[in-house]
Amino acid sequence: MYRTDTIAAISTSLGNSGIGIVRISGEDSIQIADKIFRSVKNGKKLKDVPSHTIHYGNIIDGDNIIDEVLVMVMKEPNTYTRENIVEINCHGGALVMKKVLNLALRNGARCADPGEFTKRAFLNGRIDLSQAEAVINVINAKNNMALDVSLKQLKGSISNVVINIRKEILHEMAYIESALDDPEHYHMDNYGEELKPKILNLKNRLQKLLDTADNGRIITEGIRTVILGKPNVGKSSLMNFLLGEDRAIVTDIAGTTRDILEENIRIDDISLNIIDTAGIRDTNDVVEKIGVKRAKELAHSSDFIIMLLDSSAPLDEDDKEIIKLIEDKKAVVLLNKSDLKTVTDEKEVRMYTDKEIINVSVKNEVGIEKLTELIKKMFYSGDITFNDEVYLTNERHKHAIYESIGSLDLVLESIESGMPEDFLTIDLMNTYETLGSIIGEQMGEDLVNEIFSKFCMGK
Repeated sequence: MYRTDTIAAISTSLGNSGIGIVRISGEDSIQIADKIFRSVKNGKKLKDVPSHTIHYGNIIDGDNIIDEVLVMVMKEPNTYTRENIVEINCHGGALVMKKVLNLALRNGARCADPGEFTKRAFLNGRIDLSQAEAVINVINAKNNMALDVSLKQLKGSISNVVINIRKEILHEMAYIESALDDPEHYHMDNYGEELKPKILNLKNRLQKLLDTADNGRIITEGIRTVILGKPNVGKSSLMNFLLGEDRAIVTDIAGTTRDILEENIRIDDISLNIIDTAGIRDTNDVVEKIGVKRAKELAHSSDFIIMLLDSSAPLDEDDKEIIKLIEDKKAVVLLNKSDLKTVTDEKEVRMYTDKEIINVSVKNEVGIEKLTELIKKMFYSGDITFNDEVYLTNERHKHAIYESIGSLDLVLESIESGMPEDFLTIDLMNTYETLGSIIGEQMGEDLVNEIFSKFCMGK
């Protein structure tokens, strides 16, 4: 059940930053702020000031000054939550922010749940659910592209598509219902054939949106990149080089890496979730076998594979097995240890793969820039693209659109089978309601609570 009491929370990091914000929202937020704020300039009460103004003064506890602050007053309905909001800009130390928050709580506010400010914005109709979910994507954006996509969703890029399609579905359902209720004025002759191209158009638009889901995930979450190779070919050294720090253990002993190490790095504006795996080889070591098995599993689920070969050693069966793992994947082969005498060259490797091959020396940091250029080329203009399309980045939205396409397929089947028009409305309504779940209609309270529980406190 929606609670309308007044809530408060710290909306900035609890680290020792220069400025911290304590946010209060609800009907009594201004009255609560008046109890703990004293204006330095003229002693005016906050309840008497115009909306969207800032006021200088002190937060007080009785006769004690807690902090020197600036207080912003925003009156409903033109606020983030469409409620009265007060934001207290205090010094950013954890102790002083907690003292200011505790004063607000002692004077009538309740501590906000995670995401409750945004939840109130949704429940009060300022934003729909897809826009609310975009807020957390803006906060978590790892690169400019992810931020751009999230901001477009916040402005309604997903909502607009969904709303327009639902309007068209509603129009057809209304026509069918009107024709069934008033057949003298609404004819149904050949209606199924007239409806068919409209349904195909809706289905194609939804499919186009669904097709963006993989790229949308890559933009927001990063390219899931796995480093593969035999033991001791330089995988961990490459990982450390790309990270700019020694995170993976590097030794001359084969099989040092047995578990999975995952880190996020950026190459220009591209995020890579890069994973260093156990060296793949035939082994009797039980623990190493588990690492090899996990490396193969990660290879199958990856977006991109960087495979390392030792150019100073001959190709063997382990190398060839690894090459088979990258056959159907986006991948690049690095011929490492180019600083040593070459035993395996590009010509020989080309006999087993058509993937891009780059000669590198990870130890001497030679050739790695070609790898980064290749990744950028693939991302910006090759297999992975980014433009002004609307992108799906939310798994819940993806599932809803997939279900909606399935319902439209059933409408088409009913038309082909010559079913009565009232049968069509069943699957049209399913599509309408399923799409509605994306923007927050037809949503159960438990699911809404689960979505907002993933937000940070104070947002």
